[in-house]
Amino acid sequence: MAKKLHTLIVGPFEVNCYLYWDQKTLDGVIIDPGAEAEGIIREVENEGFTPRAILLTHGHGDHIAAVAEVKAKYDIPLYIGAGEEDLLANPSANISAYFDQPIVAPPPDHSVNDEDVVKTGSLIFRVLSTPGHTRAGVCFLDETEGLLFTGDTLFAGGIGRTDLPGGSYNLLIESIRQKILALPDSVVCLPGHGPGTTVGAERTGNPFLTGGHFA
Repeated sequence: MAKKLHTLIVGPFEVNCYLYWDQKTLDGVIIDPGAEAEGIIREVENEGFTPRAILLTHGHGDHIAAVAEVKAKYDIPLYIGAGEEDLLANPSANISAYFDQPIVAPPPDHSVNDEDVVKTGSLIFRVLSTPGHTRAGVCFLDETEGLLFTGDTLFAGGIGRTDLPGGSYNLLIESIRQKILALPDSVVCLPGHGPGTTVGAERTGNPFLTGGHFA
């Protein structure tokens, strides 16, 4: 693989923050910097790549708490799904207010829509709109490497919560079926929490997608 992936588990909710970069050009991205900005920055420096953007799968507080500090450090653009912007600015909307630790993040430089292409340095991602966990959550697909960053849309053997503001169980299942299960079985899914999986494994073994779970 021409690209390298480093997973950091950050914050009390154990969010997967992904450092992902091209080993030849050293262009990279930081995906869902959810907490522990100093640790994220330290690992970026240790790995020696150049961050070109921050990509957010959605705007919940546990995924955005380190955005401001990381963005300020590297002066790089922030991407999030179009319609998700309010969560960055509003601790009630991003749920952090309910934990007495209100979190805000800077406004995005780019709001992306379904099937947009994000080019940052030598990295290219296709945006898949996957609302349901939040109103405008997205996944980022590197088609050349067969890697999909799914945020809290899809987990190994599970799906994201839909009981929070902006959530919809039916919409989330539809998003997964239309956007993720349309991909080849070999695509590796990298979720916002927990271990990675593949499209094929979830197609055949995820109880929310095989009829073994009933809403």
